[in-house]
Amino acid sequence: MSVFKDSEELIKYLGALYDEAKCDPEIAPKIKQSGLSIQYRYDDPAGIVSILADRQPTQEGAFFDVVWGEVAGLKPDVVMSMKADIAHQFWHGTINLMAALTRRQIVAKGPIPKIIKLLPAVTPMYEMYPRLLKEMGRPELVVSKK
Repeated sequence: MSVFKDSEELIKYLGALYDEAKCDPEIAPKIKQSGLSIQYRYDDPAGIVSILADRQPTQEGAFFDVVWGEVAGLKPDVVMSMKADIAHQFWHGTINLMAALTRRQIVAKGPIPKIIKLLPAVTPMYEMYPRLLKEMGRPELVVSKK
C-alpha cells in the first residue's frame, strides 16, 4: 500500500513542502543560486513537479516557481524519477541519495554533482516535511528515524 492514496494526495502533501521551501529564507536562496530546473517524476501514484530556479519566479516572496504537471517546452537540467514512497522517505531524511541512486530507487538524468551539491541546502526540509504532515492532520504519515 502506497503512502499516498492517489495523485491528489501526493500533490497536497509534497506540494505543501515545496511551497513552503520556495519562500524559506534559509533554503530557497541556495536552490535559486543553483540556477537549475529540476523535475521530479513520481510513480505509485503518478505526479510530476518542476522546480524552476532557472528563471524569475512569478509569485511574490518566492525565490523560484514550483509547477505541477508537464511544463510546455521545458527541458529540465535534471530529472529525478522515483516511486512516491521513496520521495516521502527521502523528505524525512531516512534515505541516502547516493545509496538510492546506486540501488536505482532514484534514477537521475543530468549533472548529478550539481544535485549532490544542493543536499546541504535542502537538509532543513527533513524537519519541515514531518512538521507539515502533522499540521495538515496526517501525523500517521510521519516516518520515525531509526
